Amino acid sequence: MTLYIHLQIVGTLLMLLGLSHIFFNRFFGWEQELAAVSLLTRRVFFVHNFFIGLVVVLSGAASFFCANALLRPDTLSRAILAGMTTFWLCRLLAQFVAYDCAIWRGDRFRTFMHVACSLLWCYVTATYGIAFLTVRN
Repeated sequence: MTLYIHLQIVGTLLMLLGLSHIFFNRFFGWEQELAAVSLLTRRVFFVHNFFIGLVVVLSGAASFFCANALLRPDTLSRAILAGMTTFWLCRLLAQFVAYDCAIWRGDRFRTFMHVACSLLWCYVTATYGIAFLTVRN
């Protein structure tokens, strides 16, 4: 597969991931979990979830629809690819640093999701990183 195809696959996966944020509240039971915090904190939490989802959808769309432009060796493509590589590398590291293994250990579904997300972050980071190294030269 070509790097162009990998960028489009990453774009598709990110758009799906971003759209899935719509269901996070219900799936994770955030209304009940956040009932004890202030209204401001609760609203900030939901607004941040919305904007994270939106940014993930938009970055996925850019990767899917503008893969050719991202692979052109120019300043903008290098900047975008460097930023995306950094962002997703940080997200990959957060998977192991910010999320205590007590969250998923012993729960089949959560263990599966931990592994699946870790693999996804590796794939996304590697794709953007390889694209960056390709256009850097």
